Amino acid sequence: MSTVPELLPMCVRAMRDADLNAVMDVEVQAYVFPWTEPIFKDCIRVGYHCQILEIDERLEAYGVMSVGAGEAHVLNLCVRPESHGRGFARRLLGHLLELARADGVQSAFLEVRPSNARALQLYRMAGFCEVGMRRGYYPDRKGREDALVMGREL
Repeated sequence: MSTVPELLPMCVRAMRDADLNAVMDVEVQAYVFPWTEPIFKDCIRVGYHCQILEIDERLEAYGVMSVGAGEAHVLNLCVRPESHGRGFARRLLGHLLELARADGVQSAFLEVRPSNARALQLYRMAGFCEVGMRRGYYPDRKGREDALVMGREL
């Protein structure tokens, strides 16, 4: 079932420690090698832009982005697996990039698995282009997987 995201009672807000149980529920569903709760706690503690997207108070997506030296780095962007294809990642990525612009950032970067076709399509549609490769960046069941580095000007 496809739902038009603009018609849903959607809320994007800062992630809090109280959200971490719900974040971890989604993280372990979405990734074979998930982030740990202490990683999310540290991101909140140091002031990264940690945002969640909710529908009717249910966490549907979250994102983490660091900002420094005129650059933003999208570190994690994740949608609840059963909610893929509903525009939540696009909406949350746009929100993160707006926060970066408000911080005076000029460029945004991220890494993505070459095997993640859905994410590659999202990032390309958002104006990101390949700018490099990180060999063996991601853990993989078969060893390591490279990461495409993508960037765009804001």
